[in-house]
Amino acid sequence: MVRGASALKIFAVLFGLLAVSNFLKPLQLSGHVGFVLFGHRLTGLANAIAGPLFGLFLAIYSSAILRLRSYALPMGIAYAGYVIVNLVLFQFYMPADAETSLVFAVGYSVVAIGVSSGAALLLYRNRHALT
Repeated sequence: MVRGASALKIFAVLFGLLAVSNFLKPLQLSGHVGFVLFGHRLTGLANAIAGPLFGLFLAIYSSAILRLRSYALPMGIAYAGYVIVNLVLFQFYMPADAETSLVFAVGYSVVAIGVSSGAALLLYRNRHALT
């Protein structure tokens, strides 16, 4: 029996949506849509490569959560760590002219860390049920 099965499904859907978002990064639908890798907003070829690669990672991770695969746990731990590092580094490298309010930055960080770490924690708690 999987505790938190509904939450895991919600996390999987959220990661699936994020995967789609990352697949769309190369289209740069607005000026501030480039993929952020270790605190740096990418443009051009780097953005066209990194966005879809992370999209593929998140699509695989989402599928692994839904299917309760054992490789979802290390992927979740790695992604949760990456999210934290990326958020911290972005604060250092963020352009001085960026108009990000403190409320938005804190809210975004809470959600990003909560979802990525929450999924990894739920997977860890259910590691016995992963195949």
